[in-house]
Amino acid sequence: MAYQAGGQWPAPRPVPEGREAQAYLQDYATLLEAVPFPSLVVDHRWDVVLANGAFRSLFRGVGPHPTAMPADNFLRFVLFHPDAGTVLAEHEPRWCLPMLAHFKAAVERYAHDAGLQAIRRDIAQDPIMEAAYRQGLPHWIRAMGEAAAEHDGAVRPLLHPDPRWGATDCRLVDETPRALHAMGYTRLTLVLRDPRRPAAAARRPRPRRPRGAVTHLTVVPTPES
Repeated sequence: MAYQAGGQWPAPRPVPEGREAQAYLQDYATLLEAVPFPSLVVDHRWDVVLANGAFRSLFRGVGPHPTAMPADNFLRFVLFHPDAGTVLAEHEPRWCLPMLAHFKAAVERYAHDAGLQAIRRDIAQDPIMEAAYRQGLPHWIRAMGEAAAEHDGAVRPLLHPDPRWGATDCRLVDETPRALHAMGYTRLTLVLRDPRRPAAAARRPRPRRPRGAVTHLTVVPTPES
């Protein structure tokens, strides 16, 4: 799904063939909408198949982008959207590097997937992102361990636009039922924590990058530096 001008979120992506599969996803979308926490269903490329109202509310303040809207492809949003750090706190170490690790594993598994290869080309066009992928990521995995890239159970910081939440943390929970798994989909829910808990210390959003900026990461030096 892509965010359109005027705040309209279009209908879910085409579903797998078969009336039963379509009916299941329609009913699952109803279930998802009843969940109070941000929740989404993605495929192996992180193309968003379904997202609920809480997810849309979390990212309501991000500006338009031709390829990296959160309800279009969440991986692209994390890596390439200049506003990602205004919602995903500690954006580079806590969100980008785990997503890059997940992307690397997906590319190795689906080597000929055109969508993943397109993301790989976009990474290569950003010198610092490419340095992070080739040099910083292997070092990060060695230092943190393979489990650091695991999404299920990870606790990551957020800056919610709703002042009732504000600076908080969320636990990513994989809630994929068998039927979704059989379709090649994964469901993740961001379980928001009470911002009064000590773990949700005050955080400042990363400044928005200029719209013309090419580089999206700063923590990993380029090979020349």
